[in-house]
Amino acid sequence: MLQLQHRRLVLLLAVAATAAAGGAASAKPTAYQALADYDFPPGILPKGVVAYTLDNSTGAFTATLDASASGAGKSVCEFSIQGSYSLRYQTKITGKIKPDHLSNLQGVSVKVLFLWINIVEVTRRGDNLEFSVGIASADFGIENFLECPTCGCGFDCNDLLMLKPGVATAKLRLRGAF
Repeated sequence: MLQLQHRRLVLLLAVAATAAAGGAASAKPTAYQALADYDFPPGILPKGVVAYTLDNSTGAFTATLDASASGAGKSVCEFSIQGSYSLRYQTKITGKIKPDHLSNLQGVSVKVLFLWINIVEVTRRGDNLEFSVGIASADFGIENFLECPTCGCGFDCNDLLMLKPGVATAKLRLRGAF
């Protein structure tokens, strides 16, 4: 009798372990992990993707950003990078993805002089990403996109936190001060 109970317990534990392993394997990856499956770094999307869809047969996708993460209560995510480029992401981004190529992009734009121009394609070529606005393109090293930017401040958020009055984590320390 004890042996039968022991076998049932072992069988129950084996079934539970198999179910847990199968459940973990079938969990939907994050949007950032899905980008990696197509050889793109996570930093081409800002922090705050709350949902996405991906049709693996066609490559059609949508990504939805958290509107509250956009900074200053806007319905878009906007920030500057490298001191001269400003990027804007709508709360809904759509397009098609295949390995090393994003096309038919909608919802992502770059500010050139005084105009906002839609980025329509992103192509990975080795260690570079080529961003195309249709008639022109620019290449950037992939190392610039290993980290996800934050809406409102891009990659320089820690510097902004230090400047905001009343932020609990901002502290001014003088050398030699107690």
